Amino acid sequence: MALTAIQVKTAKPADKPFKLSDGGSLFLLVQPNGSKYWRLAYRFAGKQKTLALGIYPDVGLLDARERRTKARKMLTDGIDPGENRKASKAAGVERAANSFEVVAREWLEKFSAKKAASTIEKTNFILRRDVFPWLGAMPIAEIKPHDLLTVLQRIEGRGALETAHRAKQYAGQIFRYAVGTQRAERDISQDLKGALPAPDVTHRAAITDPVKFGGLLRGIDAFAGTFTVKCALQLAPLIFVRPGELR
Repeated sequence: MALTAIQVKTAKPADKPFKLSDGGSLFLLVQPNGSKYWRLAYRFAGKQKTLALGIYPDVGLLDARERRTKARKMLTDGIDPGENRKASKAAGVERAANSFEVVAREWLEKFSAKKAASTIEKTNFILRRDVFPWLGAMPIAEIKPHDLLTVLQRIEGRGALETAHRAKQYAGQIFRYAVGTQRAERDISQDLKGALPAPDVTHRAAITDPVKFGGLLRGIDAFAGTFTVKCALQLAPLIFVRPGELR
């Protein structure tokens, strides 16, 4: 005889575990401590097995029956519902271990020793702010070009076109690392060539006129700031290095 919601709710514990049958091999297992567990008894390949369907009251009577129906459908199709659940759980763990964020952080850690601290910090910031919230939890092998393009266009939409190009560059490096570690088939960022407009580049022309160059040198000599900065300015026209290298 099928159970009622009232029977399930008011079932009192006893000294030993006992079962309340709902029919169709579904039963409620009541433990001495008052805990109530939904279970399905079934046979597969000649073996008697039990499938856990949830804990009452998190899983109510109707939900338990629905889960029983799905499990019995699997049995009809020749699938062991218990083994299917184990495989699904293992697949979920693997998907989480191969998410874009996990692979990205692994890539960043592996190559951080070869990069300047400022570069690592900037890369981390862009990934955390602009990429991980949308792609971070996705298995990297399942990310499609349009998924990445949507992220890049979101960055472009706020007027940060150069950042969008950097994010695309970082994503490409992460995907190539994933390919090398056998967690992705290819670098999908290659499909997005030309998808973003080129950033505007402002060239700062060098002073080539001798008279104007002389004025620059006199301006450096007249600099009234700190001694360290003045030394840097005086060195600059002698060794012609980038500001970062000069510092």
